[in-house]
Amino acid sequence: MEPHLSFRGRRALVTGAGKGIGRAVAVALSGAGARVTALSRTAADLESLTRECPGIETLCLDLADWEAVEAAVGAAGPFELLVNNAAVAELQSFLEVTRSALQRSLDVNFGAVLHVSQIVARQMIAQGLPGAIVNVSSQASKRALRDHAVYCSTKSALDMLSKVMAMELGPHKIRVNTVNPTVVMTDMGRINWSDPQKSAAMINRIPLGKFAEVDDVVNSILFLLSDKSAMTTGSSLMIDGGFLVS
Repeated sequence: MEPHLSFRGRRALVTGAGKGIGRAVAVALSGAGARVTALSRTAADLESLTRECPGIETLCLDLADWEAVEAAVGAAGPFELLVNNAAVAELQSFLEVTRSALQRSLDVNFGAVLHVSQIVARQMIAQGLPGAIVNVSSQASKRALRDHAVYCSTKSALDMLSKVMAMELGPHKIRVNTVNPTVVMTDMGRINWSDPQKSAAMINRIPLGKFAEVDDVVNSILFLLSDKSAMTTGSSLMIDGGFLVS
C-alpha cells in the first residue's frame, strides 16, 4: 500500500475477510484510517483478525443466508467503501458439475455480491454518500480453464454485473470496478500451486513469469477505492502478469 493513500474517517465493509486477500485488505484499510467491518462465515478467523488488528469490527455470516445478511449488514452500515471478496471455487469438469456445486457458486460468487451491494448502495444513496465498490473477480472470467466451468462462468457474470452496477449507480456518485487476478500466493495458493509441474503450465503463459502476491491485489483494490481513481468506473483491472495477452 502506498503510504499517501488515506481512508481516514471512511467506513468500509470487506467480505471474505477471514483469510487471504480479504483479510489483507481489511488490515490495510484499517491501517490507512478506515473504520473497517470484516465479514466471514468462520468465527475463528474473525477472532484471530481482531487479535491482529483490534480496531476492526466483525460480522460472522454465511452470505448465502439472505435474511441474515439483510439484517446484519443493514444494521452495521452505512458504508462508503465495499470490497466483495468472498468466493468459492468448486472445481469440477464440465461433465461432472453437480447441482449443489453450481448452486453454492451462484449463491456466493454472484448472488451474494449483488445482494450485499444492494444493501450497501441503498444506504449510500439514502445518506447522500458518494462511494466505491470493488468486486474481486479473476482472470478466469476472461479465459476458459479446465475444470473451472462453474467458476469461470460465475466470474464472467460478476464482471457484467459490475458494469451494470457502474452504469446505474454512477449518477449517485458510486463507482464500481473489478480486480481480476491470476493465481495469488495466499497461504492456500502456495499449497495448491507448490508443485512445479502443475504451476509451470500456468506460469509459462504469464509474460512476467510469476504468480501474483497478495499485496499486488491489495494495492490495486485500494487504488480503486481511493480518490486516486475518481474517474474510473465499470472497469476490470487485470492483475495477471500479462496472462491474457499471451
